Amino acid sequence: MPHGDHGHDHDHGHAHAVEPALGALGHGAGVGKLLHLDCFSGVAGDMLVAALLDLGVPRGALTAALEALPIDGYEIGTEAREEHGIAALRFVVKVTTPQPSRTWRGLRAMLEAAPLQEEVRRRALATFSVLARAEGRVHRMPPEDVHFHEVGAVDAVVDIVCASAALAWLGARVTCAPLPLGRGFVRAAHGVLPLPAPAVLEVLQGVPTVHAAVDKELVTPTGAAIVKAQASEFLPWPSLKPLATGFGAGSRSLPDRPNLLRVVLGDPVEAEGPRPDGGTHLVLETNLDDVTGQVTAHVAERLLREGALDTWVTPVTMKKGRPGVTVSALARASEGDRLARVLLAESPALGVRLRWVERRERPRRMVEVSTPFGPIPVKVADGDGLPAQAQPEFEVCRAAAESAGVPLREVQAAALASWWSRRGGA
Repeated sequence: MPHGDHGHDHDHGHAHAVEPALGALGHGAGVGKLLHLDCFSGVAGDMLVAALLDLGVPRGALTAALEALPIDGYEIGTEAREEHGIAALRFVVKVTTPQPSRTWRGLRAMLEAAPLQEEVRRRALATFSVLARAEGRVHRMPPEDVHFHEVGAVDAVVDIVCASAALAWLGARVTCAPLPLGRGFVRAAHGVLPLPAPAVLEVLQGVPTVHAAVDKELVTPTGAAIVKAQASEFLPWPSLKPLATGFGAGSRSLPDRPNLLRVVLGDPVEAEGPRPDGGTHLVLETNLDDVTGQVTAHVAERLLREGALDTWVTPVTMKKGRPGVTVSALARASEGDRLARVLLAESPALGVRLRWVERRERPRRMVEVSTPFGPIPVKVADGDGLPAQAQPEFEVCRAAAESAGVPLREVQAAALASWWSRRGGA
């Protein structure tokens, strides 16, 4: 399976650690925000990781995930690059010892057993699954038996796990620009392949693409799989207020554009227009009486993952006395139509009710506190004249409790005590 970042070849020279231009972003800094991948020169796994580091994701979030894997024989580093006057980062994986050939079956077992944070594990498994299914179709073999060949195997694992860790750290909803595709040929493990690579086209089924008029590989299988698995929408540019930008560099020069991937973090912009009764948000609802509890939970979880601000399930009695549930979601006005489609796609519902509501929000921010169980991010509501409120991030507390072998409430209490002792001073 070709997994090198073709068209963005690694120069395995000495790599220096480089600090991001924007400073570190706290854990959960992207919650409620959009992360747009502006792929004007395509996307590769290393370019995306570099762009997220340049955006401000701390390197420690990536190394913590890598250290949870039973893989060695490689080194990672970053290099400063400049393309057409734009400062950027390059992410380098240097392989130091021979690597075994790995199948998707083996990689999945490794990821499922590794002590990764659940959100990192979920994102990595989803990305590798997309890649394995695509390669399986190309080679006419079961995805479980697909091999990740030679040196590219560790490159792919590192790129995908690091991208998963960075996206999990941010917590933003990901959108992606249509992907430019080049022509020509590329040498891979199985020989010379036409561009776009067969696996790339399999991964990108249903994804908008554009002709790049360049005889280079601009989208690699790894890069395509990451955006296919992680992006909720593909559009040239979302409605957002930019807050931070990062640039990830490839290594080759392109004849007509900087070889960069730009990532933009921003606040979503609500759709303009009048709101009935002064409404600011939408509530989506549908009644279900023919699904299991597992499906209902999946629908609610998917809505949250796709950008709903809240979801809830209410028991109801439907026609003919049948027991059922109402699945509800709170959405930004600009997200109503898209989330309604998600609800219809993930459930057997034939319709969704939308109604306007008005939402008043307290100012919120994320701070990180030190505890005996490690750093814990805490969501804080303050700055509006009302009593301060603080809530430690549940998933991080749960992972820390499992690692330390203590009750969850002990970690939560330690995080709250740490925050209150400094009164939220970050």
